[in-house]
Amino acid sequence: MVLESNIRVVEFNFEYRDAKFRVPLKFGSVIMNKSTSLIVRAIVENKAGKQNEGLGSMPLAAEWAFPSPRVDNEKKVEAMKLVAERYSEMVMAVGRKGKFRHPIDLFMELEEEVPKITRKVSEELRLKEPLPLLASLVAISPIDAALHDGFGKVNGICSYDGYGPKYMEHDLSMYLGPRFKGKYISDYIRSSYAPELPVFHLVGGLDKLTKDEVGPEDPKDGLPVSLDEWIKRDGLFCFKIKLRGNDIDWDVKRTKAVTEVIIDTLESEGRKEFYLSVDSNEMHPSPDAVLEYLVRIKREVPEAFERLLYVEQPVSRDLSRYMFNMKRVAEVKPILADEAVTGLKTFDLALSLGWSGVALKTCKCHSSILLLVAKAEELGIPYSIQDLTCPGLALVHSAGFAARTNPIKGFEYNARQYLPFAFPEVQRRYSEIFKVKNGVVKTQCLNNTLGLGLNL
Repeated sequence: MVLESNIRVVEFNFEYRDAKFRVPLKFGSVIMNKSTSLIVRAIVENKAGKQNEGLGSMPLAAEWAFPSPRVDNEKKVEAMKLVAERYSEMVMAVGRKGKFRHPIDLFMELEEEVPKITRKVSEELRLKEPLPLLASLVAISPIDAALHDGFGKVNGICSYDGYGPKYMEHDLSMYLGPRFKGKYISDYIRSSYAPELPVFHLVGGLDKLTKDEVGPEDPKDGLPVSLDEWIKRDGLFCFKIKLRGNDIDWDVKRTKAVTEVIIDTLESEGRKEFYLSVDSNEMHPSPDAVLEYLVRIKREVPEAFERLLYVEQPVSRDLSRYMFNMKRVAEVKPILADEAVTGLKTFDLALSLGWSGVALKTCKCHSSILLLVAKAEELGIPYSIQDLTCPGLALVHSAGFAARTNPIKGFEYNARQYLPFAFPEVQRRYSEIFKVKNGVVKTQCLNNTLGLGLNL
């Protein structure tokens, strides 16, 4: 079955769709107001001669993947589009040579080519600063997703059922070393979709906290604007707070204000349970600054400290340059690396520097994060599922991934706050995933679907 199920790509089709944010999203040193999504259709063929279409989608969030102010955002997105096109040509070339591959094997075969594409595109466009590898991963991630989706569909299976010995030529020792001899990704993921997922609600740096703060400049479209309104409407109990990092007084004050609104709103509804995470998007200058923040909230906002599940990427993503030792911070609260982890090598480096775990995003490529899940599960390392304000099929993909793995508590879903009207046709088709009730979304609609369950 392994050889017959392997695939090659017959044809790619790209579509780009722009959407304006309902309200600005501030994180780190940038503000996002719009989004460009890449939707990929891949016609794949297995060795048995069957063909089917795989889908993938991801917003090209250059503000997050390439935050440098030296390059204009439109130029960044242009570069990411070009990377996606060049990578798709490489995937097609493999198929034209008559080679059929499992999507993970194909991704790993081409992995070393991605930095080369990245450098060449940076040179061709004469970017003032080279495109980071992370931006290229975001750009090619919908291609990788489409291959996995098509792989499942053409073989008549859920893609997550295709990560064991029946469908894979190699066990995990091929990529993860001798400890994984005889082991497969299927050994580390759920055998079926979790029926529901708690949603982490993002509290951005510019977000209003109470109804009293809402003004005439805010949207009047029937959706909540302030945090307290969102809690009441969606029954939320998991929250992610964006911090400044370089202003600890502001961060402590903001954490206190957010926590008070959460507690007051929940108590008004007879509820108490809630969970927090915080994220400064690399803006803390050092581990000592992170420790100072944690010490202060433990003293000044004990309710927040008690409910804090983890701190996400508080210091620079450039691990090899700064080599910050995070062990002392990790002794206080789990510290998860996000932007810093772009694959297995950087994951290992983060662990050697004392990071507790990793924040996974489907924008880092489905193949890659499946391998990271296997390694994290084997080592007993915590991981979370985050997103890039993913609309449409990108959100369905992220929810499905979270429902087949075992992340901390739930998954991040903030497109409903910032891009609630994007891809209405997808929202209608997957209404259970897009509707939050009692703080969770349902994923039953993905049961008995082929591929990654992605359809338009």
